[in-house]
Amino acid sequence: MLFLLLGTALAQPAADAPTFSNAKKDDNGFLVHEVKSPYQAGTTRIRVLLPERLEKGKTYPCVYVLPVEAGSENRYGDGLKEIKKLDLHNTLKAVFVAPTFSLLPWYADHPTKKDVCQETYFVKVVVPFVEKTYPVKTTPEARLLLGFSKSGWGAYGLLLRHSDVFGKAAAWDAPLMMDKPGKYGSGDIFGTEGNFAVYRVTRLLEDNAAKFQKETRLILTGYGGFRGEHQKAHELMEKLKIAHEYRDGPQRKHDWHSGWVKEAAELLLARSEKP
Repeated sequence: MLFLLLGTALAQPAADAPTFSNAKKDDNGFLVHEVKSPYQAGTTRIRVLLPERLEKGKTYPCVYVLPVEAGSENRYGDGLKEIKKLDLHNTLKAVFVAPTFSLLPWYADHPTKKDVCQETYFVKVVVPFVEKTYPVKTTPEARLLLGFSKSGWGAYGLLLRHSDVFGKAAAWDAPLMMDKPGKYGSGDIFGTEGNFAVYRVTRLLEDNAAKFQKETRLILTGYGGFRGEHQKAHELMEKLKIAHEYRDGPQRKHDWHSGWVKEAAELLLARSEKP
């Protein structure tokens, strides 16, 4: 668990297995692990924000705050800093986790480049490490995805492709109707049109509609510049009878800090677990 990691060296893994540093607190009070994995080039990081008062023996839902930029870039702000500023880790009693990716994150595996396997890295490396290390619940209902722009696309794609792993996904101002690779730096990650088709959100909604008609697991709130995309995605989900939360606005700046995060996080954590 966390407390062992802070002061004890980890066992040596197999040569091709990911390695994780012990947790170090940064200037924001986040617990930070450096990660080396064959699925990502260079060193990536996992930042963790825990509730200030952890109850002994209790486990918490975990919200993955998905980045919209590569590495530690923050032109569009810092999602985990916004969570802390809003005190959501305490008021919502949840653990918030922000991983990084070596290249622009589209949450897909490149068809030929092993070190550009973002989906595999997140699902097979980040999530298991967090659940082994921190007091988080390990049920799908308690694994929640929060993103905007390309990470909103990623949140939807991850949930739709791994509906037995994750419980809910919230997207804000995301290009959900994108129908080919190339825009917004996506071409280098998807690689080919055939590989892009595997991750295309509209196809995933159509193919998985039956799984999402009874319980509301998809959240779509507000917009900055992608209102038309959201309206069309909403219309498609309505046509497919997919249960979802939808907000047509208000319009805000395309940024983590423009005021949309609180509502999205609250919707994710509302009845996020089965009784």
